[in-house]
Amino acid sequence: MNIHILEMPLDFGASRHGSDMGPSAIRLAGIKEKLESLGHTTVEHNSLVQATAQEYEQVGNPQAKYLGPITKACTKLAGEVEKIVENNEFPLVLGGDHSIALGSIAGISAACKKYNKKLGVLYVDAHGDFNTAETTPSGNIHGECLSASAGYGLPELTNLYFEGQKVDPHNICFVGCRDLDPGEKQLMKEAGVTVFTMSDIERQGFPAIVSKVKLFFKTHADYIHVSFDMDVLDPMFAPGTGIPLPGGLTNREALLLMEEMYACGKVRSAEIVEVNPILDVRNQTAMLAVSLAARLFGETLY
Repeated sequence: MNIHILEMPLDFGASRHGSDMGPSAIRLAGIKEKLESLGHTTVEHNSLVQATAQEYEQVGNPQAKYLGPITKACTKLAGEVEKIVENNEFPLVLGGDHSIALGSIAGISAACKKYNKKLGVLYVDAHGDFNTAETTPSGNIHGECLSASAGYGLPELTNLYFEGQKVDPHNICFVGCRDLDPGEKQLMKEAGVTVFTMSDIERQGFPAIVSKVKLFFKTHADYIHVSFDMDVLDPMFAPGTGIPLPGGLTNREALLLMEEMYACGKVRSAEIVEVNPILDVRNQTAMLAVSLAARLFGETLY
């Protein structure tokens, strides 16, 4: 497979600086070499956007901070993702904060519409990212990106790249949630997304959850976009994230999920976000990101 590695060094969508260095940390952890060792070819798009530091930009709308630079960067990303998918190649986007999902999802959605394919999104995240400008407690767009992709929120976000909804919320599946704001929780229920929280994982066991995820996408998607936020992992395994929360997935669980998503044969695009080298320990979060990508592209233990 020809994999395009798109680096998006963007951290306008979050409160804490540092995730803009995530793509370079993952690159230094050897993602290109790892994927090529599995028989794939890679095309690197280093620093797809040239973003200035937050300090030099205007915050703008306090309920959707840095709206201008984020929409500009994500529109460019969407165009690249669409072209890559149309060429039957794979876009792997490295963040950056999770606001880049606006561009990734818009890009594959545009390709799906051309081919009349149903898009599903696997959202592996401790958070819902389903706030709107009306419900957000922080004003950070990384907490509004998935709701906007599903058609809820500011027009500048919901109509990014092309007008209208990018993914039907009934085709969105969350895994690993453990920190949802009251407003976004209510909207998620109204929208009809499928959610497997950490409590569900504790009650049912992770293999059972993975089986349900695979069954979900068997009927809800032709193409799958995997959006993986490293903060879904317990900080014991991934300390280098902007919002580390205890009680997350183990590295073994996350690796198994990626391995099973490869086996389902429908994944056509992916992103790995929120690696923050400033908060990391010996680059272990970036190295785990490389291992997760390897499993998503076919690596097995035996």
